[in-house]
Amino acid sequence: MVTFTLLVIGGLNWLLFTFGWDLGSWMSTDWWMTVTKIVYVLVGLSAIYELVMHKSNCKRCGSNMSQGQM
Repeated sequence: MVTFTLLVIGGLNWLLFTFGWDLGSWMSTDWWMTVTKIVYVLVGLSAIYELVMHKSNCKRCGSNMSQGQM
């Protein structure tokens, strides 16, 4: 659930970034930039975790799909 939440936050941030709004750049204080970097690292690690664990977590990608069943 934590990785999903972080991926949603990261995805929404990318969406806003395409329209010229970057959530991480709104605050310019040093401590906020550190927090932003930590969140970005956590979002990236969440994406890697989801890539690695996807097949075991996904109902559609489980063993039934390899047998041709949906």
